[in-house]
Formats: sequence, C-alpha cells, structure tokens
Amino acid sequence: MEYPSKLIEQAVEEISKLPGIGKKTALRLALHLLKESEDQTLALSAALQEMRQNIKYCKHCFNISDDDVCNICISHRRDKSIVCVVEDTRDVMAIENTSQFTGLYHVLGGVISPIEGIGPSDLNIDALVNRVSASQGEIKEIIFALSSTMEGDTTTFYLTKKLKEFDISLSTIARGIPIGGELEYADEITLGRSILSRTAYSKE
Repeated sequence: MEYPSKLIEQAVEEISKLPGIGKKTALRLALHLLKESEDQTLALSAALQEMRQNIKYCKHCFNISDDDVCNICISHRRDKSIVCVVEDTRDVMAIENTSQFTGLYHVLGGVISPIEGIGPSDLNIDALVNRVSASQGEIKEIIFALSSTMEGDTTTFYLTKKLKEFDISLSTIARGIPIGGELEYADEITLGRSILSRTAYSKE
C-alpha cells in the first residue's frame, strides 16, 4: 500500500498492531485523527500515555486499578469468604456485568500453556495460595472461572492440587447449553458437560 506520507505510514503501522485492526482500518483511523482538531488527537494520546504510565494492579487480587487496592476488594458489601479465580480483567468485567456474583476475585494473569512457554511461576498462583493461607479461614470457597480449554482445565487441575491442603470448598462454573440454545447445534463436549453438571429439576 502506498502512503502519501511517511508519518501516516508510521501511524498506520502502530495502529495496525492493535488486535483486530488491519491496515485498511488503521488507515481510516489515522486519517480520521488527522481530520479531528489537534486538541482531540492530543487528548487521546495523553489518555493512552497516562493509562500506560499510571495504571496499577490491586495488591490483593491483581485486577486493574487506579489505586493500590481495587474498588471490589475495598468494598464492605462484597462477600470476602468467596474468591472467584479468573484469567484476566476482561473476565472480571464479564462476571460483574451479570450482577450475580458478590464475592471477591483473583486474577491469574493468564493460564498455564507450555506451548506458549507460560508456566505456573509466570502466573499469580503462589499469590493465591498465600492469600488463602493468610486469610486464616476467612476464605471458605474458591470458584474456578477459567476457560473450557485444555489450558484452562490444566490450570484448574493444578490449582486444585495446590489448594487441597486447605479446608475450603473448591468449585467451578457450570458448563453447558446456553439459554435459548438448541441441543442439535451444541458440540459434543459442551453437551456432555451439561449432562454431567446437571442440577435437580424441581417438580413444584
């Protein structure tokens, strides 16, 4: 692709590094920013720079935060006896959007993946174990909310081994047919797990 300016080409190269952004979309964005007022473009640049330089991670759960302790961990309304273990901040946001969970979180920062060179020491696993140990019995249950992939299952299995010495309940989110989903369109693994994770049907 020919560019009218090396500066435009440089901007397109950087923007296209973002996930889901191709060169054509990056070019449209670059030209859009060029047409906007200088103040708006500089405001975007300043916001990104401030985010990158000043973002923090909660010292308790490792969720993205503006302060040393995130709003969830510091809230007196949260049930501190339940900790939901997730892969990253996007999972925290997804669960929070359901308004169904009132406990705390622990963000691992990924899942165990030997192919990608990610081992247990690269994740916030030891921090979770230490957190449970330091709670002195306040934490009663750990919920594993990791992806239903080989890497997610491997990480869950590893965590159960690390936490088995503690007197706490270990559970995982149910995996099955989504609401409104047709059985014939469900894959075999999902359908099988939905049967294994079945719940009692009330006759009342």
